[in-house]
Amino acid sequence: MKKGIRKPSTARRRRYNAPHHIKRKFLSAPLSPSLRAEYGTRSMPVIVDDTVSITKGDRKLSEGKVLKVNTAESKVYIEGVTRTRQDGSMVQIPVRAENVIITRLNLNDQWRKDILERKGFSAEV
Repeated sequence: MKKGIRKPSTARRRRYNAPHHIKRKFLSAPLSPSLRAEYGTRSMPVIVDDTVSITKGDRKLSEGKVLKVNTAESKVYIEGVTRTRQDGSMVQIPVRAENVIITRLNLNDQWRKDILERKGFSAEV
């Protein structure tokens, strides 16, 4: 017998009402093919100062650094991805994390390096 959630409404409810430490993992994005080959992992959670490229939508192929990650709304804000409001002010456009691909990783965090070692080729050896 299958395990897990069967009803889509239950899956959505659990996703939207999840605690922040679990919502953080929903903000994962795939790595570029070169990073995937280098680190031996398919995806990582997006953090500030990662360089990402948008893969879907009208801003497709635009690239920039991540300025802000909003775990409550599951959105990522990218440098240079803005629009002009009616009054002339510029605002950041929120992008869903699954619609970007990570092209350069921010490896300033020791925990993130440990995660890459654990998930990557060294874990298989």
